[in-house]
Amino acid sequence: MSQTNRQILLVSRPQGPATPDNFRLVETPLAALEAGQVRVRNHYLSLDPYMRGRMNDAKSYAPPQPLNEVMLGGTVGEVVESTHRDFAVGDKVVGMFGWQEYGTSNGEGLHKVDDTHVPLSAYLGAVGMPGVTGWYGLNRIIGPKPGQTVVVSAASGAVGSVVGQLAKLAGCRAVGIAGGAEKCRYVVETLGFDACVDYKAGNLYADLKAATPQGVDGYFENVGGAVFDATLARMNPFGRIALCGMIARYDGAPTPLGHPELMLTQRLLVQGFIVTEHLDVWPEALRELGTLVAQKKLHYRESIAQGLERAPEAFIGLLKGQNFGKQLVKLI
Repeated sequence: MSQTNRQILLVSRPQGPATPDNFRLVETPLAALEAGQVRVRNHYLSLDPYMRGRMNDAKSYAPPQPLNEVMLGGTVGEVVESTHRDFAVGDKVVGMFGWQEYGTSNGEGLHKVDDTHVPLSAYLGAVGMPGVTGWYGLNRIIGPKPGQTVVVSAASGAVGSVVGQLAKLAGCRAVGIAGGAEKCRYVVETLGFDACVDYKAGNLYADLKAATPQGVDGYFENVGGAVFDATLARMNPFGRIALCGMIARYDGAPTPLGHPELMLTQRLLVQGFIVTEHLDVWPEALRELGTLVAQKKLHYRESIAQGLERAPEAFIGLLKGQNFGKQLVKLI
């Protein structure tokens, strides 16, 4: 085992869009394990839009990412050394070790996973936090009913792809919104959505209206901005909106809401949520998601950057919509 750990630190806060200069790659020695500790060689890092918000020194649902410390984030890997009674060498585990090759822990927050039928990387996507996020927003906020129309923004992404597929399994009409013809084809032909609107085509509202002739009963929001505005105008009375992400705002660009009065006149339920505040549902959600993936009834796609040094570039690309599906960094 290497005696050196490579890490990426956040060294400055972005002023506008994140840049490579906000990060620094460093090498640090690995200290000997203490009693009750476990060391994990990370195989994959998860890159997620929420990380951009944590880079700001601003009031939010969680403390800001500290400067000059390892950039936060989910990981999945293999135990390579252990003095902990609950973890043995060779165990596969999910944790929050962040952007580094090795993680050391007292076991808190680590969860064993089985990659016999579910690929290891999926535990950071469809069978991980993004999957549970989609599951919670759809089932606990939107409450899909057969025959209703559910719209999902960022539909080809790690969260949106799960929402639409689960909506279809619940008997709904699933309509995605994605950027580009290739992503929209994937959403319809591979994920099984009924329709997908390409917001880059320049006819967002007209195309969404055509795809939702009966209006919209449930909306899973990942984006904000013009996409939110267009969908809000298609909502049926007593529709439900699950607010998961506002990626259009993450770099500080203004995204005014054009018709907020529709929330009143259409008597809409609009609820934001943070999935880590609902840990009670995780076991149920993960069982269902894992079973569907193992049975190949829940499909997903991954964009994989090779090597720790590629993490900043991949993360910046994610915020610009350059990824296709779940964005990961492969370390081994």
